[in-house]
Amino acid sequence: MHVTHLSLADFRSYAGVEVPLEPGVSAFVGPNGQGKTNLVEAVGYLATLGSHRVSSDAPLVRMGADRAIIRAAVVQGDRQQLIELELNPGKANRARINRSSQVRPRDVLGLVRTVLFAPEDLALVKGDPGERRRFLDELITARSPRMAGVRSDYDRVLKQRNTLLKSAAMARRHGGRAGAPPATKSGGADLSTLDVWDQHLARAGAELLAQRLDLIAALQPLTDKAYDQLAPGGGPVALDYRCSAGEGLGAAGSREDLYELLLGALGEARRQEIERGVTLVGPHRDDLLLGLGRLPAKGYASHGESWSYALALRLASYDLLRAEGPGAPSSEGGGGRRAGEPVLVLDDVFAELDERRRERLAELVAPGEQVLVTAAVDDDVPGVLAGTRFTVADGVVKRT
Repeated sequence: MHVTHLSLADFRSYAGVEVPLEPGVSAFVGPNGQGKTNLVEAVGYLATLGSHRVSSDAPLVRMGADRAIIRAAVVQGDRQQLIELELNPGKANRARINRSSQVRPRDVLGLVRTVLFAPEDLALVKGDPGERRRFLDELITARSPRMAGVRSDYDRVLKQRNTLLKSAAMARRHGGRAGAPPATKSGGADLSTLDVWDQHLARAGAELLAQRLDLIAALQPLTDKAYDQLAPGGGPVALDYRCSAGEGLGAAGSREDLYELLLGALGEARRQEIERGVTLVGPHRDDLLLGLGRLPAKGYASHGESWSYALALRLASYDLLRAEGPGAPSSEGGGGRRAGEPVLVLDDVFAELDERRRERLAELVAPGEQVLVTAAVDDDVPGVLAGTRFTVADGVVKRT
């Protein structure tokens, strides 16, 4: 699978730009701040409905514009598709496939898949658990686009449950004083629906948890292999899952077991949750633990080891998606087939690496069907990644 044309309107710094692309390597070279990353960010947005740089859509719309358009022509085998996303901050985004009537934005998931390497990846090892949860969940959705709906359901239920708990906590603190929420026999806000929310959260959470555990099992050998390729003899690496629901995870053999585990943990945590006004149990509180040798990578790995680990996670993701290949026709991603080999995006990554890691990474990714690279200067692009070059300056993208 590869992108043959990228068109942007009012996206980031671009009032409008048209970029023809080919299979193989395409490098976008130019000084910092000229819009190189904006181009690959748009490709990544098609795959994840999110940016690797910001958490909301508002910064993606050019200043003074009301909306932004990302449009891409994509080829998979002998099949061509035109995908369009309209970003409307503060309102619902819109999507089209092959210029047809509008579909839900999440219906485009699975039509383009990317694996993106960026300087921000160091946070996978050194950052907060949220960075690692995001890594897992985006990869889960790339493997199974229907999981976008499960994640959305979980987030919606979590928000509703937190609102209820927050109201209860406020009522308990005010103790019925003037201006406080009305008290009930629960001693705070009306908690009569909390059991129902527990069941909904546990059901969606069990599906998300099962997918994460399956993903980690698949990633483990691939990550160990990739780390050894980048830093021979430096491993082994170990991926483990820390579950906020307690120690019963190892005995859970099915989604129903995971449901019961989460439901039971929510019940045990209820008093504390009411006191604190927040949900303390569920996939949103879990973490992916990264081990290197006999020690945790976070806090013990050197800067170079941390970079190798982060790169190994991305390479393992690429190998996993590539091995799974195109899926059969399904309703999971816009009614079409799952995309084939992912587009590899390397956003200003080589400047962050020493010469040894730079050359090893370049050799590993060079055979990809489509590789998009950004760099400040030509010297930052390893020679093995010879291919099409574009210069990016003052909002102009020009093939050289």
